[in-house]
Amino acid sequence: MGETDLNKERLELALEAAGLDLWENDLVTGNVTRKATKTFEELGFSEDEIVSGVQDIYSLFHPDDIDTVRQAVADHLLGVTPQYRCEFRLRSKAGEWVWYANYGRIMDGHSATPGKRLIGVTFNIHDRKCRETEIAQINQQLTEQNRLLQQLNATLERLAANDSLTGLSNRRTLMELGANECKRTERFGHPLSLLVVDIDLFKAVNDAFGHLAGDRVICAVAQACAARKRSGVDIVARFGGEEFVIVLPETDGPSALRVAESLRREVEALRVPAGEGGQGIAVTVSIGVSTMHKGTGLDFEELVNRADKALYQAKGTGRNAVYCADRLLGGGGTAAPAPRGPGDPAG
Repeated sequence: MGETDLNKERLELALEAAGLDLWENDLVTGNVTRKATKTFEELGFSEDEIVSGVQDIYSLFHPDDIDTVRQAVADHLLGVTPQYRCEFRLRSKAGEWVWYANYGRIMDGHSATPGKRLIGVTFNIHDRKCRETEIAQINQQLTEQNRLLQQLNATLERLAANDSLTGLSNRRTLMELGANECKRTERFGHPLSLLVVDIDLFKAVNDAFGHLAGDRVICAVAQACAARKRSGVDIVARFGGEEFVIVLPETDGPSALRVAESLRREVEALRVPAGEGGQGIAVTVSIGVSTMHKGTGLDFEELVNRADKALYQAKGTGRNAVYCADRLLGGGGTAAPAPRGPGDPAG
């Protein structure tokens, strides 16, 4: 065996061990001078079918891959890429699509015509592609699961921070945000006012019209309270039951009283439906107001307690009233209570 034959045998063994199928095309004549026989055998074609079918190789390519292959060949022939590389699907004799890869280069060799020979290898990458597809599907599922998890977390955070009936901040959120506002008042010196709003005779509403009607009343008053909120500034919360708290940063006592009185009048004008086609329920609220300034040494819980005491003063006058606790903090005064609404029982 000559040295040339020995080298050829070594090359064939190396290609076989690496799972590579050598091919060669004559770019001048367009003939396939060495066929990728191993590849076609893997696809289930006989020797005769290989001879007859290899000249129309593009008929075996997946339609979605033909332009990709042609572009890869053209880029290499034009010198855009130093090597021809492409991945594509070939149709087996059984009609299945199998993934392969081509790596090749233009080789002048001993040819008198430069750039005549395109030599390369084909190898099966189907398992890798299947794994990639499987991994891509898993990643897509994980992405979707993460999206749903984020939505769930956002929902849980919202539920943890807000009252389920009204959508307002709940008591826990109020206490956290309110404590921060007290610290800001002590640091920057701006006044901080607070309103405690309580629906008058709410138990009587529940007893007379039922709990669903009571919920409608709570939501109507919650909406009226929220309408007073300056976006990104004020805090509006359901404190519990039929009681609400409105925190007004950078608001002094007189300004807070005006907000409270405006809210009282708006609620007084409400007529909440008792049910479908039912009569409207007249609603009133009593409101306690407190204000703190820098140096008063109050924390948020104490500020709420002051407003709560003012609220009970308003209740004691016959309800549907606004009272201010500023006098308890060393300034301001007590607002005159609003007159009792028509038909509002004492107690």
